[in-house]
Parts: sequence; C-alpha cells; structure tokens
Amino acid sequence: MPKAHLLRWTPRALAVTAALAAALLGSDLTARSAGDLQGQITAARSTAGSLQSTIAADSARIRTTTNGLEQARQRLASIQRELDTRVAQLTKVQSSLLAARDHLVYLENRLHQASSALATNLVASYEGSRPDLVSVVLESHGFSDLLERVRFLQQVAHQDTSVIGTTRAARREVAREATALAALESRDRTLADQVLAQRNQVAAMKAALLDRQIAELGARASTSSKLQTLNAKLKTLEARAAAQAARAAATGNADVGGIAVDTGGMVQPPPGAPAAIAQVMAAGNAIATLPYIWGGGHASFHADGYDCSGSVSYALAAAGLVSSPMVSGDFENWGDPGPGRWITIYANADHVWMTVAGWRFDTVALAESGTRWARGGGEFDGFIVRHPAGL
Repeated sequence: MPKAHLLRWTPRALAVTAALAAALLGSDLTARSAGDLQGQITAARSTAGSLQSTIAADSARIRTTTNGLEQARQRLASIQRELDTRVAQLTKVQSSLLAARDHLVYLENRLHQASSALATNLVASYEGSRPDLVSVVLESHGFSDLLERVRFLQQVAHQDTSVIGTTRAARREVAREATALAALESRDRTLADQVLAQRNQVAAMKAALLDRQIAELGARASTSSKLQTLNAKLKTLEARAAAQAARAAATGNADVGGIAVDTGGMVQPPPGAPAAIAQVMAAGNAIATLPYIWGGGHASFHADGYDCSGSVSYALAAAGLVSSPMVSGDFENWGDPGPGRWITIYANADHVWMTVAGWRFDTVALAESGTRWARGGGEFDGFIVRHPAGL
C-alpha cells in the first residue's frame, strides 16, 4: 500500500477497511468472551463508589451533628453562666427573705406590745383609775403640787398619743413588709423555674444530639468496614485479571483473539466485537508494517513512521478513544485500571504497547517479525495495566 494513502484516515475509510477485512474472512468464526472477571471488577468498583458516596454523606451528617453539639455545648455553658448569676441572685433574695422575716417578727412583736399598752391605758381610763383634770385640782396640796399633777397628767396623755401613733405605724410597716416579702418569694420561685427549665431543655437537646452522633458514627463505621472488605476483594480480582491477561497474552488469547488476514500483518476483529475494536484494528493494520521512527506520530497523526506511543495513539484515535498523540508515560493514568475485555494497555515511562481482541500490537513485534501485530509475547513486568472505559 502507498504510504500517502495509509496516513489519511477518515471514519468512512476506516469503516470500509473493517468491512473488507470481515468480507475476506467471512462471519462464521466464533470467539468466547472472557469478561466475567472484568464484570465482577466493574461491579465491585461501582459498589465501592456507592459506599464511598455513602461514607461521604454520613461524614457530612456527622459534621452537621457535631456542629449542633458544639452549639448546644456553647448554649449550655451560656445558660450555666446565667444559672450561676441567678443562683447568686437567689442567694441574695433568700438573704433578703430571711432579713425581711426577722424584721417582720420584730414589727409584729412591737405591734403586739403597742397594742397591749394601748389596751391597758384604755382600760385604766374606763375604770377611773387614772385621774382627770378636775380631780387633780381638787386633790392637789398647793400650787407646786398642782403643777406636778398637771405635768403628770399631760405625760399620760402624751404617752397614750405616742402609743396610738406607734401602733398605727407598726401596722403600716408590717403590711408593707408582708407585701415585699410576698414579692420576693414570688421572684424567687420565678427565677428558679426559668433557669431550671432552660437548663433541662438544653440538656435534653444535647443528649438527643449525642444519641444521633453515636448512631451516625456507628453507621459510618459499618459502611467503612464494608468498603475495606470490598477493596480487598477488588484487589484480589484485579490481581487475578492481570494474571489472566498475562497468560492470555503469552498463549495468544485464543478465547478472544481475531485471526490474521494474511502474512502482511492484517488482522480482523472477532464476530460480535464492538465497532470500536474494528476501527482500532483497521487503523493498526494501516500502519502495522511502517517503520519505527522515534517521535513518529507525535507532531501529527500523519507520519512516515511511528514509535511505540505514536503507534498506539494512532490506532486508538481511529475509534475516537484519544484526541491527540500521547507519550508512553501518559498512558499510565489513561482510561481505567486493570485489563480490559477487548483492549488492554501496558505502559511505563519508556514504552507502551497493547493487546486488541487478543492480538499484541507492539513496535517490539515489528522489530521481530516486520509487523506490529503478533500472537502472544510482550513485556509485563514494570508496566501499568489500563484499558479504555467500557472496553
């Protein structure tokens, strides 16, 4: 084939090439699928992703609950400080209550004494034991005695008036103290009820948040345990898949592989292969025998020869799997990890090659046999194994 034609690939040209390859070999060949293990890996990864999402959601809820707990603690500390202030106020109120009660007892005793004195004076006045002004004048012996008796009479009258005033004042003060005492007792009860109600409310909220946090932490721990178990299983499956891919490549992977069209290096996809596999194989056929040129296929997909990464990039680009040439090291992180059902990439910083439907596509094979396509062989140690998503 002229090189100029081989390097100008269009989707229509690739489709025609794939159709011609299928027509040359017919469609009665069958190949068994080795995708069960890959299906398990895909399912495990999907489950792991779901578990990680669940853990992330649980962690978000735990952060929310933790924030709520911190707010409750701050609120409880604030209420406790308020409670301490109220307790100090209550102590003062209770001291005032004691003082008020003592003063009320004193006033009540004073009132009792004043009332008794007043009653005694009234009884004495009624029974006539106390002298009046006429009897004082008639019974006096001289002017000096008269003056003395009058002063005594005035003192008695003054004492009665004082007793009456003291009694009235004592009654008023007792009434005021009783009212003040009732107000203090009411304030005492109100302050105590308010503080206790607030503290109980916040304590209940804190207890509920703690219960929720414990439940959420338990749920996350359970999910994390499941994820650890699943990751261990996934590593085992990936190791088995890598070993299976190595054995398949070493033996030609007859369960999946295509069949050579001719000794010129043409291969075909097996029956039932996706269209992308036919496109990749057709593009690989187009450059299978072109020479190795270091850096070839990197400045542009159109080149006179290709190196290892340029060859792989060219074939993958035909199916739209890459949009520009990639170097070997780029393929270490390309696609999904592990071997694929149809395409498996083996890459490190120095070299890259791939298997397509069981056929090895490698510039090392070109040096050995004159075509990039080969059955079996290839380097496995020190290579990162990747594959296109879904393939």
